[in-house]
Amino acid sequence: MKLSLRQMEIFLNVVKLGHLTHVAKNMGLSQSAVSMSIKELENILGRPLFDRINKKLILNEVGRNFHVAVEPIYKKLEDIEYEFQNTEDKGIVRIGASTTIVDYLIPPIVCRYMGNYPDVKVQLKEGNTRKIASMVKDGELDMAFVEASARDSDIITEPIGFDELIVVTANPEYANGNYNIEDLADERWVLREEGSGTRATFLDYIKEKVPNLNIFLELGHTESIKSILQGGKSFTCISALAAQTEIEEGKLYKVNINNFNCTRSFYALYHKDKYHSDLFDKFLGFSKDMIGEAMICNICDAQK
Repeated sequence: MKLSLRQMEIFLNVVKLGHLTHVAKNMGLSQSAVSMSIKELENILGRPLFDRINKKLILNEVGRNFHVAVEPIYKKLEDIEYEFQNTEDKGIVRIGASTTIVDYLIPPIVCRYMGNYPDVKVQLKEGNTRKIASMVKDGELDMAFVEASARDSDIITEPIGFDELIVVTANPEYANGNYNIEDLADERWVLREEGSGTRATFLDYIKEKVPNLNIFLELGHTESIKSILQGGKSFTCISALAAQTEIEEGKLYKVNINNFNCTRSFYALYHKDKYHSDLFDKFLGFSKDMIGEAMICNICDAQK
């Protein structure tokens, strides 16, 4: 075979970054070495893979087909190399989690696992559901745990537990009584940013009754939202898990909304072409079990 893994790697980096100078800097190569590798690859295949437009390399129709064929093969080889550098109880696991999960569920999982298996290192990335799913798709994460399903044919999505969303405020006037969600539509709402699973679930749930919610502030973190709420009379919808401590301490109040049963699933994500090493399967199973148990306990606490 004339094609080399190095040529595939350089090709995939050129597709991702577009400019030879960026690829050269990223890979620690000279620009001429990157250019020569692409030319050799095109010579081997007998056809150009890129159109040269405005000093940028753009995949042509041949290049797009080649990219579709080569990318999963290269990722699979990366996984195989990664697997043989690790064992069931030794190695590195790259995981991602959306905000609610990383704040309230992941820390005890990571601590307990690394306590049981000290030779395993866990690399953790945080972001909203959209960002984390994108990292799984691009092979930057081995697995992830998020608050909304990833609607992507390249990603396997497994439900692992249920979560309850509740409306909360720091305004004691709403501590008692029952309200309709439409009665609160014109109040000041603080929600998570676009791409958040919590936001998407809530807005989708109320869209028939409240098509236009008065969102006056968007923030990227649940803890920030809770801090903002405690300084005023605004409202939010967050996980019951996230609000539990503040409600118990009397800093926030759950607003009783008539016929409001907004629940969602938490999901484990991984790429459909991901190689399932022993370490991968062991950590994934451990995490799914612990998250499932935590959600069952949370539901029981909420029903007391």
